[in-house]
Amino acid sequence: MRFDTVITGGSIVDGTGEREPFVADIGIQGDRIIAIGDLEKAETAHRISVVGQVVCPGFVDVHVHSEISLLGGRDQFAAVSQGVTTHLAAPDGFGWAPLPPEQARELWHYTRFAYGDAELSLDWQTPDAYLGIFDGCIPANLYPQVPHCAVRVGAMGWDPRPATTDELKAMERTTRAWLEAGACCLCLGLDYQPSANADLNELVYLSKVAASYDAIYAAHIRYRLLGRKQAWAETIEIAQRAEIPVHISHERVDDEAAEILERVEKEQIDLTFESYLYPAGMTHLAMMLPMEYQIGAPDDMLARLEDPEVREKSITYLRGELRDGSQIVGYNRSGRFIGMTLAEAAESEGKSNAEFAFDFICEEAAIETFVMPWATPPEENERVLNQTARHPRMMIASDGVYNIPHPHPRSYGCFVQYLGKFVRERQLVSLKEAIYKMSGFPAERFRLHDRGRIRQGLAADIVVFDPETVADKSTWFDPLQSPVGVNWVFVNGVAVVKDGNVTGQLPGKVLRQQR
Repeated sequence: MRFDTVITGGSIVDGTGEREPFVADIGIQGDRIIAIGDLEKAETAHRISVVGQVVCPGFVDVHVHSEISLLGGRDQFAAVSQGVTTHLAAPDGFGWAPLPPEQARELWHYTRFAYGDAELSLDWQTPDAYLGIFDGCIPANLYPQVPHCAVRVGAMGWDPRPATTDELKAMERTTRAWLEAGACCLCLGLDYQPSANADLNELVYLSKVAASYDAIYAAHIRYRLLGRKQAWAETIEIAQRAEIPVHISHERVDDEAAEILERVEKEQIDLTFESYLYPAGMTHLAMMLPMEYQIGAPDDMLARLEDPEVREKSITYLRGELRDGSQIVGYNRSGRFIGMTLAEAAESEGKSNAEFAFDFICEEAAIETFVMPWATPPEENERVLNQTARHPRMMIASDGVYNIPHPHPRSYGCFVQYLGKFVRERQLVSLKEAIYKMSGFPAERFRLHDRGRIRQGLAADIVVFDPETVADKSTWFDPLQSPVGVNWVFVNGVAVVKDGNVTGQLPGKVLRQQR
């Protein structure tokens, strides 16, 4: 038999989390894995020897702000260089279709902190029109989710109130349009506008629609509105009332979460979560304001902030939110203070941290992004990260932010950090379990039936890495550093990374849930 490519001599970790690594050859024909076994005598134009290296399924990133960067720019290959072959679109419910251009521009303004500078048409009247811009233009696969922010804006604008019956029906129609276009999940950002204004009735209503398509529910939960414990409880209630599997974005297993997860296990609630395993997040300063001042479209919020009384109350509130000013400036509209801490930037302006933060939001039209370190001591952070790394309900996802001057190091290093730090150095999880958490587990959870495993007949999304050297190089103050040890990455049978270098190939596809 003849193959396009044969990968020989590698130690295969198949992505199931069950089978021990085994040495075999893999034959690729077109975009599929056609054979696994002894292929020494097989005919092929490309025989790649990877003796001593690990061969595994391509990684699936279920929460990543990468869809626009995949189309081009500095970071087009940043994720695939660490083995990510499939990205889920619309994290936190962010999206810009299907909307009239004016509403899409408002949402683009609001979400730009997570996407940087880009020129987009912002005129997609159907989900398919939007998804059509990606096929043949991206190095990895893109898998759509239902963007709740866009769904809500399209039905009722930015109004901070519960939806009417007619508005719920309008949201249902848009949600169904996305699901029929192949979306795998109803995705929400319940601390972000306008999703934050959805009441429990709306969430359950739309979740029942999603469940009827065998989709799941995934959310950045209402930490700021409800508090963490109550936000988890709301998610569990949605799971029970809508009879839908639920997934929580960017979480960690500290003592509070561990207690809730014990209840989840005891009651057999169908709940998973993901983590990027760094002791800091990344978002915009506007999220640190009192929620009543964040509501509305960006121009409405900015007009509200001009009120002297709002400024005074906000600065008082920000003093408690921003603590020591250790937040790092990652991006803003004017390009000022990039890579500096908030405290350093504030001092340079002769202001307190809170005064600087409030004024910066206004001056930058709320287009600004910061790395946000956790408030807990370093030794506690490491204990929590170690607990999180091995939790059976946790999968890896980067929450990466791209095409900004100073990204969070997770954007360039999340997946390889797991392999280098938590598998090889700390030996907290086995290699087969780690690969499962980055491939088979997310693929199963998000209904991606032909990815996430090395098996005959499945898609040839394959990563080859050196288990002794694979590591992240990205740091807090030097984040634009590519990983090491990832030597080959195939997407749909095409080499996108060859001998550790990107090839420039763009074989990614828009994947759609098959129903």
